[in-house]
Amino acid sequence: MSGVQVVTDQDFADEVLAEKGPVLVKFTADWCPPCRMIAPVLAEMAVEQAGRLKIVQLDVDRNPETQAAYGVLSMPTLMVFQGGEPVRSIVGARAKARLLRELDDLL
Repeated sequence: MSGVQVVTDQDFADEVLAEKGPVLVKFTADWCPPCRMIAPVLAEMAVEQAGRLKIVQLDVDRNPETQAAYGVLSMPTLMVFQGGEPVRSIVGARAKARLLRELDDLL
């Protein structure tokens, strides 16, 4: 998925928590149809918002520690981190325009 970096339990702190600007983390799984539906939306946003918003994805089946640490139960969960803290959590796939509206105040 171009523009959307894959992160793991091992590099989550470096790639997400240590970032200065906002980072959107997509908690995803191979078996999740809505995760596949939102993938192209996030890929587009990663290109359009480059420099303003970093977008990464984390496979919950392969990285259970991070999923457990943030209490993520539903896929996809989109969690925005700023200054190492989660500041917004959005559950489920949605259209790009709606997602951008929901994130507008953070960008």
